[in-house]
Amino acid sequence: LGHGEGSPEVKELREKASEKKWNDNVAAIFERELDKLELYNPQSPEYSVQLNYLQNMVNLPWGIYTKDDLNIKKAIKILDRDHYGMEKVKERILEYISVLKRRGDLKSPILCLYGPPGVGKTSLGRSIADAMNRKYVRVSLGGVHDEAEIRGHRRTYIGAMPGRIIKSIQKAEASNPVFILDEIDKVTQNTINGDPSSALLEVLDPEQNNAFHDNYLDVDYDLSKVLFIATANDLNTIPRPLLDRMEIIEVSGYITEEKIEIAKRHLVPKELKNTGLDSHTPRVKFNKAALDFMIERYTRESGVRQLEKQINKALRKLVYEEEVKGTIVNTNIDPTRVEALLGKAPFYRDIYQGNNDAGVVTGLAWTSVGGEILFIETSLNQGRGGKLTLTGNLGDVMKESAQIAISLVKSMFPDKAKLFKENDLHIHVPDGATPKDGPSAGITLTIALASLVTGQAVSPRIAMTGEVSLEGLVNPIGGLPEKLMAAERAGVKTVLIPSANEDDLRDVAEEVKEKLQILPVKSVEEALELCEIRYVKPGVEAV
Repeated sequence: LGHGEGSPEVKELREKASEKKWNDNVAAIFERELDKLELYNPQSPEYSVQLNYLQNMVNLPWGIYTKDDLNIKKAIKILDRDHYGMEKVKERILEYISVLKRRGDLKSPILCLYGPPGVGKTSLGRSIADAMNRKYVRVSLGGVHDEAEIRGHRRTYIGAMPGRIIKSIQKAEASNPVFILDEIDKVTQNTINGDPSSALLEVLDPEQNNAFHDNYLDVDYDLSKVLFIATANDLNTIPRPLLDRMEIIEVSGYITEEKIEIAKRHLVPKELKNTGLDSHTPRVKFNKAALDFMIERYTRESGVRQLEKQINKALRKLVYEEEVKGTIVNTNIDPTRVEALLGKAPFYRDIYQGNNDAGVVTGLAWTSVGGEILFIETSLNQGRGGKLTLTGNLGDVMKESAQIAISLVKSMFPDKAKLFKENDLHIHVPDGATPKDGPSAGITLTIALASLVTGQAVSPRIAMTGEVSLEGLVNPIGGLPEKLMAAERAGVKTVLIPSANEDDLRDVAEEVKEKLQILPVKSVEEALELCEIRYVKPGVEAV
């Protein structure tokens, strides 16, 4: 007889196991392992290792599912209550709920929400769990560098434990939670301890995850009913096979009008509560102009995280004022009051500065925190001749765009080619500390050089984006909605975009489209005409 027979732990494990809805295979493995436990001496280290394993096994919610609430109207209400905008994501979730209601049983989709920081990707997961009445678990993958964190360690190691996926399922106490995989783009790759992003392939493949194999458990566990939602800021760092398994939904940044709504509905009430001013009479109110002023001049982002911090700062100042003076002098906050509370506004750079000089053109850039406008300045200086200087922290692709622009302008204006031979050319993109890269400034560089050599300034309040080819064609670019938002924010009136990007205008907010004149162009020639730079094709007589 084993020393451990009849011990209270074994009894307890047997009781718990009798209630489990696991299949015969798992039941057989469990029985076998339990028999092993009974052979060990309770004082021996093997006993505690074995006991730990069996407890982990019975603590998993085998076959336990929470009942979904599939009331679509209620789901719409909850999602709209918690998040303003984000139509695409909400639509996808509501489609899933509708099909689930129709079929009654469905493999869960695996969604990846990607977009700039602070737009509400992570908090959206909580709302979805709320709307479907499911449990909610979240695993942050930022900096995970060990495959065993996902898949568990083998039991032979001291201190072995299941991976984070199995642990989170234990925590959820149901096999169908909404499972947030936060910051999936920050998983470290090429590490000594195996590749965690490859371990995620099994978790995120609907064809495989009904038999997910954790090294510690050593039995298959069904994850196919789990609704996985991954979040990411940048898709370029996610390995292709992993990207392929997820359904990518872009969560774009907010325009000023949306931010004002979000501030009114969510941020101001939240921060009033955080600073204890929610019970203050008279009520502290921000008027629309004040919120607009804060958004335009104190934050530069696509999300609303910085805005939230600024609102908090203003309210903290009010609390301090009340402590010192015994009362808040003025609870209606307008732009002047904002400036008094928050100090001088830090951001002027995004404002259109005018391109009255030849050789200066406004471009549009996409950054991970949203779109912004950038100025491209060019000048020809006397020197040894033929030397090119590029400044402004430019990446390789952007430097190549500059080379293409120079070749193009030389071929389009052969009579001006002498200028390039005799003078040195300097191209500068201000805000020298920020790294810039990508091909979409090609058209801006080309127009800037054409403007420089012809001595004609570009027509005012015009900005542009597009990649150029050596033939002078304007090729499509990415990030159009963010770029147009930036143009509208900066006070630009006309934007030139590649013709091939016309379809992307569907994703651009109506308010932005109303305020901008958006002109699609196919070639550099068309762009020159719209910028009011006179151009005569080489070999064609000027009439």
